Amino acid sequence: MATKKAALGRGLDALISIDRPIDGTSGEESTGSKMYDFEDRLRLVGRVAEIEVERIKPNPYQPRDSFDEAGLEELATSIKQVGIVQPITVRAVGGGRFELISGERRLRAAKLAGLARIPSYVRQADTEEMLEMAIVENIQREELNPIEIAHGYERLIDECGLTQEQVSDKVGKSRVAVTNTLRLLRLPAYIQSLIKLGSLTAGHARAVVTIEDEPLQRKIVEVAVREGLSVREVERRVRSLLKPREKTTAPTQKAANRGVDPNMRAVTDRLRSRFSTQVQIRPHGSDDSGRIEISYYSREDLERLIEELLLS
Repeated sequence: MATKKAALGRGLDALISIDRPIDGTSGEESTGSKMYDFEDRLRLVGRVAEIEVERIKPNPYQPRDSFDEAGLEELATSIKQVGIVQPITVRAVGGGRFELISGERRLRAAKLAGLARIPSYVRQADTEEMLEMAIVENIQREELNPIEIAHGYERLIDECGLTQEQVSDKVGKSRVAVTNTLRLLRLPAYIQSLIKLGSLTAGHARAVVTIEDEPLQRKIVEVAVREGLSVREVERRVRSLLKPREKTTAPTQKAANRGVDPNMRAVTDRLRSRFSTQVQIRPHGSDDSGRIEISYYSREDLERLIEELLLS
């Protein structure tokens, strides 16, 4: 009981203060030979501590695969002026060392700025939790490009055993958004590289996923980039390529088209725009009944439409 009273007696300082520096000693003058023991490291969990940058290992599950050097230099300059605004997150791995969970950009900039120590929030996390936290934190900060995000989702599914529904809950995105992002990984490396560089948006890329002919995919993408086509225009061109040619020679069909209610035609156009696919409203003629036909061109396209219909 005495031990509990002593711990509680430390008050708010024990909850929000920044700990003594972690430099391989007990915090007092020493030869530097003493490492923090297990109890000492356990005490740091859930707290912010000043940790030597050289004692922090990179996160092996970092979802980002590229860092903007100019941006890092700008952040380093800011750090020199005002310091680290938000602590990085780490976990203790023993031997007086720590492993980064999130905040690699801040850690790199801190090294460029010449900081010896960096404020670090210490968490207790296993490998799966590290992967989840690294991906989720980066996605929520919008620091990843769509391909990096897609690979992050894929790793959550493959390595952490999550379903797409669970991934959507983790990252705060809809199930449809997760599915559509994962579809980008089906694209050839050339198109993925354009997305990474920002030359092509994820919306443009998703429009050509359903095309199985890679040279044709590449041709459409190159035209889209060169001419600055909108996503809707790319979708229209893809649909025209995938849709079988309709027979329009029958005079009775032409007459029927001329008799279409303008209001019904406007509704049809809105539905086509809403679902990004071919939609037909077909009245039965004898009464006010009829049917709505929504076309799809692949299994993935069908799943997308079902998701959007259920969420509408």
